Amino acid sequence: MPQRVALVTGASRGVGKGIATELCESDFSVYITGRSIHEMDYLGGRGNAIQCDHRNDEQVEFAFRQIIEAQGHIDVLVNNAWGGYENMVAEGEYTWQRPFWQQPLWRWDAMMQTGVRAAYVASRLAAPVMLAQKRGLIVNISYWAAQKHVANVAYGVAKAATDKLTADLAFELKEHKVAVVSLYPGLVRTEKVMAAAQWLDLRNSESPGFIGRAIAALANDPEVMGKSGKVLDAAALAEEYGFTDVDGKSPRPLTLAEA
Repeated sequence: MPQRVALVTGASRGVGKGIATELCESDFSVYITGRSIHEMDYLGGRGNAIQCDHRNDEQVEFAFRQIIEAQGHIDVLVNNAWGGYENMVAEGEYTWQRPFWQQPLWRWDAMMQTGVRAAYVASRLAAPVMLAQKRGLIVNISYWAAQKHVANVAYGVAKAATDKLTADLAFELKEHKVAVVSLYPGLVRTEKVMAAAQWLDLRNSESPGFIGRAIAALANDPEVMGKSGKVLDAAALAEEYGFTDVDGKSPRPLTLAEA
């Protein structure tokens, strides 16, 4: 059986980097995309980095052509690329949690274009390959902001759109045996989070690799179609599948009230 192929978008750092690293450990042939090629050398010889701005359809199409020409198949697509987190602090002021009438309009556009639209475009390009294979897994990285107010309006609307994207893609792909899920991390110890660690409670936090282990477990589940269209929590999947975080710890699944 040929080696399974995974594409992780927006994987130059943070959650995407952790996912890609763990999928490499699970013996996938991993491709990653990001705007800065210099930040994507962490895979060494274990994976392949493609410089790609997911706001540019031509670059995204070129990335998929490269993968398909080299591998002939794509087994897992992880839609992790996202925008709108830039300039959380502007001119010395923390803008991330401002009310919507004080939010910069570019944040809405970034959330929708680099986040929701990027996932739609990548899924659209992956689907014909997966349909021909009669198998595949698409994972959309989402968050509890889809279900409650977290931080700001644009963030919540974009994450809700991501979950709706998951549900509708799953509906149309069901008969083709391609699964689509939304996957929620908890508090992830990314570079940005650790820079603010002194102000945060990290006792129930997760490494960036933890959600990568969740994706590997889903990809290895022969009954994964039973989860298609659903919102899944990485920590709950750890309990179900029996994996731990990279440090051996077991983060506790969050509830909607806690998120």
